[in-house]
Amino acid sequence: MADGVLGHLPPSALELAYLVAAIFFIQGLRDMTHPRTATRGNLISSGGMFLAVLATVLYFEILSPVLLAASLLVGGAVGAWLAVSVETTEMPQLVGLFNGFGGGASTLVAGAELVDAVDPATTASLGLELTTTAAIAGIVGTVTFFGSLVAAGKLHGLVGDSPIQGRTNQVMQALFFAAAVLAGLFLIVQSGLLGEAPVAEWLPAYWALVAAAAIFGILLVYPIGGADMPVVIALLNSMSGLAAATTGFVLDNTALIVAGTLVGAAGLILTFIMCDSMNRSLTNVLFGSMAEGGDEDMEDIYEGNITETSPEEVEMMLDAAERVVIVPGYGMAVAQAQHAVAELADLLEETGVDVEFGIHPVAGRMPGHMNALLAEADVDYEQMRELESVNPTFSQTDVVIVTGANDVVNPSAKEDEGSPIAGMPVLEVWDARSVIVNKRSLSPGFSGIPNPLFAKDNTSMLFGDAKQSMQDLVDAYNENH
Repeated sequence: MADGVLGHLPPSALELAYLVAAIFFIQGLRDMTHPRTATRGNLISSGGMFLAVLATVLYFEILSPVLLAASLLVGGAVGAWLAVSVETTEMPQLVGLFNGFGGGASTLVAGAELVDAVDPATTASLGLELTTTAAIAGIVGTVTFFGSLVAAGKLHGLVGDSPIQGRTNQVMQALFFAAAVLAGLFLIVQSGLLGEAPVAEWLPAYWALVAAAAIFGILLVYPIGGADMPVVIALLNSMSGLAAATTGFVLDNTALIVAGTLVGAAGLILTFIMCDSMNRSLTNVLFGSMAEGGDEDMEDIYEGNITETSPEEVEMMLDAAERVVIVPGYGMAVAQAQHAVAELADLLEETGVDVEFGIHPVAGRMPGHMNALLAEADVDYEQMRELESVNPTFSQTDVVIVTGANDVVNPSAKEDEGSPIAGMPVLEVWDARSVIVNKRSLSPGFSGIPNPLFAKDNTSMLFGDAKQSMQDLVDAYNENH
């Protein structure tokens, strides 16, 4: 043990710091399960990570106190700049990048540890534990990094958004994954088990592993449609945690193992929750795509059955309503209409209308996307109702305003067993007395199928940009109150 700034203390002091950090991680994760305590949970978890990093760097004398302070200052400045400059509507791609950075760091640290453990003058074995965990960390971390870059590119509109089908891509995925595994096995056998080959012959295997895993990560995420990104982001988050935990075994670092395991487990649970919310399996999301639309033609459903409305007519409906539920979707995020929506909700409440928001788990491009946008617009968390709790209340609702949502309110999920989204839990808005759907057009959602909701007798279409349409509603409501 190096005698660094804290080196005069027994090793138990470092383990105590790790234990306190682990407690902070667990408490922080617990607090983040509820919107009211999420901010506190973030602060507690950040404090735990700061403690773990500070104790590790100082104990092992990795950096001098001056260089450590400078590094923290630079990193903190970058984080603060991102916090104030990145719009809430762009949070999904930022989260995707953060996942990637975690995976990339794990890859580099595992490779550096292999290099550091090598004595160029010998061919001694590095041991199975080091080489196996380094190989796993390298594969998972690299896939996470490059997969996250593609996911962030899709979310930011830099990479194609539509899903891609084809067996050729799946074959290529299998080949590059197999290549990464074989390179890892070669590394493990030559340096971890036999230890007979010169270093120059087996060390490049790690970088070959990284190259193959990078291509696999790109091929894995690129064919997945943008609408499936909530699942992909959650899965990549889990993989970044797994990579960190594995790197913790490489370094024999307890804090990293605990933090990575917590992130990995939480991300995996969230992934399956997202899959259940779409009534799809994880393998279908990763290696398949949304099935083709059914036999119903859009013209057959919509022609002669669409009722168009105006902000003035909607205002009159709202004027007579006692209960209103607003259902936001990705269109609200794209138009950045959350503030106009929140303003409309405030006006309705001021006149005695009961207003709530119905939130579908996969509305938007990341888990909790709609919640984050509404919270930015100062909507009370208590007004945000999850699918299971809001569905039974639609039959007692006077008006539902659907703004920018499509498949998450499609009755085909309940009424058409042959539909690609059959069985998918949806918001049953059609049970309300009146439904107002605000969309730019009658274009389909990610499933590529028509939405019979638009043609129902109690539905009226308010065509237009979500932000402008909601602002027009606010203006119309203000004129009469």
